[in-house]
Amino acid sequence: MNTIGIYSPGDMGHSVGEVLHQNGLRVITCLEGRSQRTRELSEKAGIKDVESFSNFVNEADLILSIMVPAHASQAAQTICDALLQTDTTLAYADCNAIAPQTVRKIGEKIDAAGATFIDASIIGPPPRTPGRTRFYVSGINLDPFITLNNYGLDVRPLGEEVGLASAIKMCYASLTKGLTALCTELLTAAEKLGVSDALSTEFKLSQSALYERMENGLPSMPPKARRWIGEMEEISATFEYVGLTPHILAGAADIYRLVSDTHLADLSPEERDKFPSLTELVGVLAKQTDNN
Repeated sequence: MNTIGIYSPGDMGHSVGEVLHQNGLRVITCLEGRSQRTRELSEKAGIKDVESFSNFVNEADLILSIMVPAHASQAAQTICDALLQTDTTLAYADCNAIAPQTVRKIGEKIDAAGATFIDASIIGPPPRTPGRTRFYVSGINLDPFITLNNYGLDVRPLGEEVGLASAIKMCYASLTKGLTALCTELLTAAEKLGVSDALSTEFKLSQSALYERMENGLPSMPPKARRWIGEMEEISATFEYVGLTPHILAGAADIYRLVSDTHLADLSPEERDKFPSLTELVGVLAKQTDNN
């Protein structure tokens, strides 16, 4: 395996591509219809634009789909359409934060188009620091993805059942991003109820580790809020599918909608110098609720 396709090289995707490129693989993408920011990230990571999806599927041995959950199905359809117009074989890994039942439908499309399908999920931040990011995979033929253990990634197989890799992501993200939504909501409520300072003092006394996490993590959340809406909806659908309430994570999606309606959500992850403090974030959200 020589060539990896990244679809698409956004914040997570370009970082994955950069690791693979730095470890000796040729990494390509198709930037048709992508933003200028994505083009700049791709160039920075050493990812080559092959200009058309026909070229993309012809040249790639393995395509990693890494994008917002809401675009995962359409992305797979784009690849299927390109595959049906070419005479090539490849493996396609859906690495997106989507429900197991969603990924199985995508897998059926990819299989029908003649490619090998791999269910994958990413837990952790963009893999800029070794040891912080895991890639879980499941499916019948995982060899193309497992090979990436030799090229800078930490790949962990879960079994032959498509859906297992997506399932672990859904359960894990329900804690991390669900907790972020809960903290955002309760701090905004405290601000509107006039007990923000008293609550912060109490948290520092009795929940110091959690409050430190809020101070360090919440200010960088707004640029991610829009894509996290779909992720919370996929988790909600996952829980409902197994007979549990969908409402907890549907509520988390509502919190990210609130954040996405503010000017803070327009910041890019690269604009860290413009991120708000925790106090500033809560103040903006408290005012935003008055407009809703």
